[in-house]
Amino acid sequence: MSDWPEGRNGGPGERYGRGSASPQPESARAMPHVRRRPAPPQSPPRIPPQQGQGHDGYGEAPAYDSGYNTGQVYGGGQRGGGRGGDSGYVQPRAAPDWGRRIKVGTLTLVVVLLAVSIGTYFWADGKLKREVDLAKVIDRPSEGDGTNYLIVGSDSREGMTAEDKKKLHTGSAEGKRTDSMMILHDGSNGPTMISLPRDSNVEIPSFVGSESGKKFAGTGRQVKLNAAYAEDGPELLVRTVEFNTGLRIDHYVEIGFGGFANIVDAIGGVEMDIPKAFKDKKSGADFQAGKQTLNGEQSLAFVRTRYAFAGSDLDRTKNQQKFLAALASQTATPSTILNPFKLYPTMGAGLDTLIVDKDMSLWSLGNMFFAMKGVTGGEGTSMNIPLSGQSVNGNLVWDKDKVKQLVEQLKNDEKVTVKGS
Repeated sequence: MSDWPEGRNGGPGERYGRGSASPQPESARAMPHVRRRPAPPQSPPRIPPQQGQGHDGYGEAPAYDSGYNTGQVYGGGQRGGGRGGDSGYVQPRAAPDWGRRIKVGTLTLVVVLLAVSIGTYFWADGKLKREVDLAKVIDRPSEGDGTNYLIVGSDSREGMTAEDKKKLHTGSAEGKRTDSMMILHDGSNGPTMISLPRDSNVEIPSFVGSESGKKFAGTGRQVKLNAAYAEDGPELLVRTVEFNTGLRIDHYVEIGFGGFANIVDAIGGVEMDIPKAFKDKKSGADFQAGKQTLNGEQSLAFVRTRYAFAGSDLDRTKNQQKFLAALASQTATPSTILNPFKLYPTMGAGLDTLIVDKDMSLWSLGNMFFAMKGVTGGEGTSMNIPLSGQSVNGNLVWDKDKVKQLVEQLKNDEKVTVKGS
């Protein structure tokens, strides 16, 4: 074999081989050895200690388990909620407790509804004008069963503008007079509504002036029923009704023209079935026969019309009863009571113009309203007070025997069998 060159260890001037000019063939080249840096020692994968092993998890451990297909994840670092140190295992979220959520939601809803109901009650109660003091009424009849309301529609123009008076055909007379009067009895045998014609012939008894406190002796003076109101207001009207009927009045409720029309408009009108067409220039009435929805202006004209019926107050009182029952029936519905956008305007329109006695509660007023609704619900009765067919100075005379029988039935809370006029 060929000799290896001397001085291969990198002496000066040494070349790698002799070159192609040498007569001897070139021998194998000596290449410097390149050594790689040794790799750092690798530690075996960490295995969680098993029961009975040492702290480091080694020793007499079972065969190594890589954790493949066991749900363990390595190399992700420690994560919150993990199990087994830094294994990265995430515990599943617990299922929601729907039973508890439903209970909490229901309780919250009940509390909110209760708060709204209480707030509404005190808001509405504060709007009532308790201006009539029945304690000033003297020599009152004994109490009976059930509750008796005297419901009065007055021609008060209070709060109405000149435009309102013109639109509603109310005129501009000063003061106020009774335009309609009814007794509503609410008892165990169903409600009974009795109209008292304002032209009824009655006697003005002794009374105590509502403002002066002075006592006025009775002189047997006979007048129209509405004259009692004009003379000394609600207290004398109650005293006169009680004296001439013998029936004790428990509560007094009065509403004026403007409030009446506003209530009707607030509920979107009242549907009426008018059997016969009629007109009345004084009230502004102009109605065709058949079913129709009356707005506030039309409703007021409907209940005030009398001259279209040959001047008879009886036909007018029948229309008033029919309308008020329809008004109550169409107002006391879930669509109104459960709808705040209708309930609050309706209550606001009515309560702002109501005048009641000092002992009237909002609860009693609600009972009266539902009793009015019951008049047309099949369990109630509506009638005019029985008349004798005679008149005194153009005033209608009551049938005293029938009136006495009617009052006894109401006092005893019996079913009414007496027929009205």
